[in-house]
Amino acid sequence: MAGRHAGPAGVLTTPARPAETTGRARPAETTGRARPAETTERGGPAETAGRARPAETTEGDIVAALGGKLVSSQVLAGGFSHRTTLLTLTDRRVVARFGGADPVIEAGVMAVAREHVPVPEVLLLVPGQAMVIEYVDGVPLSAVLDGGDGSAELGAEVGRCVARIAAVTFDRPGFFTGADLAVAAERPWSQQLAEMAGECMESVPAGRLDERTRRAWVRLCAEHAGVLTAVDGHARLVHADINPKNILVARAGAGWRVAAVLDWEFAYSGCPYGDAANMARFGARYPAGFLDAFRAGFAEGLRAAGLPADLRAAGLPADLRAKGLPADLRAEGLIVRQEPADWAYVGRVLDMFALSDLVTRPPGHAVADEAAEQIRLWVRDGVPAR
Repeated sequence: MAGRHAGPAGVLTTPARPAETTGRARPAETTGRARPAETTERGGPAETAGRARPAETTEGDIVAALGGKLVSSQVLAGGFSHRTTLLTLTDRRVVARFGGADPVIEAGVMAVAREHVPVPEVLLLVPGQAMVIEYVDGVPLSAVLDGGDGSAELGAEVGRCVARIAAVTFDRPGFFTGADLAVAAERPWSQQLAEMAGECMESVPAGRLDERTRRAWVRLCAEHAGVLTAVDGHARLVHADINPKNILVARAGAGWRVAAVLDWEFAYSGCPYGDAANMARFGARYPAGFLDAFRAGFAEGLRAAGLPADLRAAGLPADLRAKGLPADLRAEGLIVRQEPADWAYVGRVLDMFALSDLVTRPPGHAVADEAAEQIRLWVRDGVPAR
């Protein structure tokens, strides 16, 4: 392969090319996913004038590094921060993803997650640019649900699988700093929610949310942030982008199995309840029965992972009293719910990070507009109980 060489263990390195002459720092990449806000930029250090940067990796480079011959190339749907392409070679099919966050950390996450859930094998890495994974035969869960096939069996299977992600543990909560998945120290999520929501509301495009709704949302986040003290110490693997487009399923006899969990670029160490809330965020569109079965399967998986499915048994009301908050928030009119607290409600509070961030997207962003509608509903009706 002229001008390029394969690095150790499936890592492709590229020669440097002249830097752009503007010297302009690129903005931080924002996640828009179901995880607490980071306190540092995800986009990496700013590019500076005179600094060389690697040449962009092409499909041809990847095919040559894999030792095959390209038959066809097809851009796949999905992925707001990157481009995903199906490459058909003479001997196999692979999926190449270009752009987005540096895939080195994601590859490390996928390796530890693969011990507990089905995850595609990483075949090749181009640090800072691209990742190539094996092709997995399956159907996006979104396509199955859109077709009306949201059986309880399927929901329970997906719920159990998502909960198993939390079987991976770390020494503390926070964000990964490198391929070894070391975790940087992080302020407790309970101390970040209201602050992050306020910053995001200042960046919402005009016309997406009115000023009154923005202020009410920040107040709502502040009122509920205290419940996160019960899970601030959780240090489990969180996927942080669990939605039907990132899950492949396949038939297993008369039933279903999860074939692969995709797109781990936003994973972090924290509380897994947010993953369930991510799946439930737009759950009103799912076929009847699917979401209830998903929750049941997720709770079953939580117990298997050693996490409480009912936080009342884990002392959440006491934690609330220590924070000066009532143990029964419903009685105070702060939320609409039937139980003092459980994992599903705490997950919804965690999801307030993602909803806050999503609505900062540019005008015309469909998911951001859906998130804005959720914020209006929550401001009107309270944080959902489940």
